[in-house]
Amino acid sequence: MQADVFQALQQWYLAECNGDWEHSYGVHIETLDNPGWMLKVDLRDTSLAERSFQTAIREQERDWFHCHRSDDQFIAAGGPLILHELVSIFLTWVQTPEPATP
Repeated sequence: MQADVFQALQQWYLAECNGDWEHSYGVHIETLDNPGWMLKVDLRDTSLAERSFQTAIREQERDWFHCHRSDDQFIAAGGPLILHELVSIFLTWVQTPEPATP
């Protein structure tokens, strides 16, 4: 259900709030003019600060997205009807344990 994804994003945000982080960083959702959505999540000083992210791309007419990590941000852009999917991609990354390094 879509509401569950946004509830999970809120829970992640709340867990990262430590009295300092939320004053400088956060989660940003905005519209694009092509049309579409942009999701930016600041990763500095979070549990994800050192995690790698494999770029995810889907190129279809209106059902497109491009998700990547750039410096200290998770950035996802996509078509006008897939904001839910952009948030889901971020949360899947959050919830998937990083492989142990030898």
